[in-house]
Amino acid sequence: MVSLKDIAAACGVSASTVSKALNDLDDISEKRKAMIRQKAKEMGYLPNMAARALKTKMTHNIGVLFIDDYHSGLTHPYFAPVLESLKTEVENLGYDITFINKNVGGREMSYLEHCRYRNVDGVVIANVDFTKEEVVELVESDIPVVTIDHVFNNCLAVVSDNIKGIRELTEYVISMGHKKIAYIHGQQNSVTKVRLASFYRTMEEHGLSVPDEYVPEAPYLEAEASAEATKKLLALKNPPTCILYPDDYTAIGGIAVIREAGLSIPSDISVAGYDGIPLIQQFQPKLTTYAQDMSGIGKAAAQAIVDQIERPKSALVELIVKAGAVMPGASVRCLNENE
Repeated sequence: MVSLKDIAAACGVSASTVSKALNDLDDISEKRKAMIRQKAKEMGYLPNMAARALKTKMTHNIGVLFIDDYHSGLTHPYFAPVLESLKTEVENLGYDITFINKNVGGREMSYLEHCRYRNVDGVVIANVDFTKEEVVELVESDIPVVTIDHVFNNCLAVVSDNIKGIRELTEYVISMGHKKIAYIHGQQNSVTKVRLASFYRTMEEHGLSVPDEYVPEAPYLEAEASAEATKKLLALKNPPTCILYPDDYTAIGGIAVIREAGLSIPSDISVAGYDGIPLIQQFQPKLTTYAQDMSGIGKAAAQAIVDQIERPKSALVELIVKAGAVMPGASVRCLNENE
């Protein structure tokens, strides 16, 4: 194993100078730090993390609390890319990640207890029931916390711009001449609440009414539920000309029902999804959707939690909003005259 003395000999400096460079201390030049770090990397140096933790009181370990209600593991169409980006950036910044749960070696622990057991420096929380007491307990603890797609008053949050996302997607459909627009929304949570409000507001601003039957609920990622909701919309006396779905996967369930009814997309009815999942973009006709900046969200969350850990005195409780973009496909028909 390569030691500090080995690196010092190779660089022609003292072991204490090597230690200062690797610990980013200020009393040596940036040029010398870079030279020593490069040599350490070339020699395959790995720091003794246990010794470093004792000295710095930091483990360079970040907890990730992620509850997968859909049993998709790390293939979740939205959160998998977010977590992969988070992991990559955390590692680039010199940290590892540990997934937090309630069962450690057969012993039941609260999330906070597990974090203390693993001695994590901070925690990123995503896709959980943020109203649960044990989640709130963790958020209100002295451990630095960053949440994804949920806002608390006392910790930093990184969120997708759901207000802008639904507004821009709805406005795109309106620009294509549609006035009768239905929105199958996900189950009630903070994200759904914001998206629904943005949808209603956008329609209202364009002078368009939304019948109650145009806004059925179908849980995220549940194609069967969206298929059932689509059947009910198609059976209406005054059906919509376009249906917005809560996510790209549920749109597939709706599309199947539309085709079973002998209807063509977009000739007979238009559809649009949400998320911008690459796999779904291979379907025909190409799905119009709103692509969330999943990579940007994960990277921002990683940078935010490391900033809180390393610079606690200057860390701010703020909201970091990451915008996406409409991806026009071939699933929304243009109803405007002469177009």
